[in-house]
Amino acid sequence: MYDHRKLGRELGIFETDPLIGGGLPFWLPAGAAIRHALEEYVRELERKAGYQHVYSPVLAKRELYERSCHWQHYRDGMYPPMTVGSEAGDPGGGEQMVLRPSLCPHHAVMYRSRAHSYRDLPLRMAELGGQYRSELSGVLGGLTRVRGMQLNDAHIFCTLDQAAAEASMALAMIGQAHRALGVEPARYRLSLASASAKYVGSPQMWDRATAMLRDVLAGEGLDYDTEEGEAAFYGPKIDVQAADSAEREASIATVQIDFYQPERFALDYTGSDGARHRPVMVHRSIVGSIERAVAHLIDTTGGAFPPWLAPLQLVALPITDTEVPQAEELVRAAIDQGLRAEVSSDGSLGARIRAHRLVPYQAVIGASEAAAGEVSIRLRGGRKLPPMTVGAALAQIGRQVRASTVELWN
Repeated sequence: MYDHRKLGRELGIFETDPLIGGGLPFWLPAGAAIRHALEEYVRELERKAGYQHVYSPVLAKRELYERSCHWQHYRDGMYPPMTVGSEAGDPGGGEQMVLRPSLCPHHAVMYRSRAHSYRDLPLRMAELGGQYRSELSGVLGGLTRVRGMQLNDAHIFCTLDQAAAEASMALAMIGQAHRALGVEPARYRLSLASASAKYVGSPQMWDRATAMLRDVLAGEGLDYDTEEGEAAFYGPKIDVQAADSAEREASIATVQIDFYQPERFALDYTGSDGARHRPVMVHRSIVGSIERAVAHLIDTTGGAFPPWLAPLQLVALPITDTEVPQAEELVRAAIDQGLRAEVSSDGSLGARIRAHRLVPYQAVIGASEAAAGEVSIRLRGGRKLPPMTVGAALAQIGRQVRASTVELWN
């Protein structure tokens, strides 16, 4: 059983410090490499699916969250407002600004900043953005419960007739990303409202959104559980649940159909009939927060990341100091091809192999390999491949990495 809180620090992925504060981890070089690779993978996946990427501020006026109803329904999870712009002697002046707990109000405002026609829809807006939650210190833990996170978020503004297809496409993207990461969903959950909690919108809105999500799950042939009380305050959602090595379950992806926010922000588009119509808003996250996704991978793989995501993808291991120049040349060529690579030459070969046991590819270079311009590739797990030319080895490793697969060798 792995514990990402311990192993993540040992592997140099992340750390925390009381001077920065609890629930605010910082990414060390290995973690930054993982995070960058994951973010680039997600952006490219979204780009190919027709998403447009945006950036929005991490804070906004309190009024924005009053409009979205986050302030009324999620205030306990938000940081208190900061009054800015007031002058001395005028404590009532200035504006109340709040760190955002969610990106969807920003995206709703961004949508309405331009006029839209039915020809523009669906409009798929994506962002990898920071959001902040005022979590109690007692629930904070590693990367899974934090006060500041980077969320892979997207909002699709579409017609009513397009909403189910967009939700289905989002589920397909989630499956594709999870296969690339080696993530196995534990179950799919349809999260519904409960009578004991306060939710917004009309019962008709909830019934329509719930029926659409049920149809989406049925259309994808997915078995699912229903749980009351797990819905967002503005609508039901499909949660993709994953379990770590201790069988602890968490939501790592979500799809929601929302009729409420478009109404609150008076969003509209011009239909083919020339009249104004209200769009539907599909909320979607394919890997959830970067923090939780990486925590899950550490907990389930013990740091043996897929080759495209590994912080160090290739290590060159010269058997003696004589082969160091060839090892350095190999690493330079690997880096030029976009791989994360380095030379390890201190200590015995056996010790270096053990020290780099989590690296997907180990390139061993002895006297015979150096003389022939070859390398002996050792895959993570111990499988040894016959000697091959440096060019052939790097070409195959590059193909595996670009394929974004969990497979080490094809």
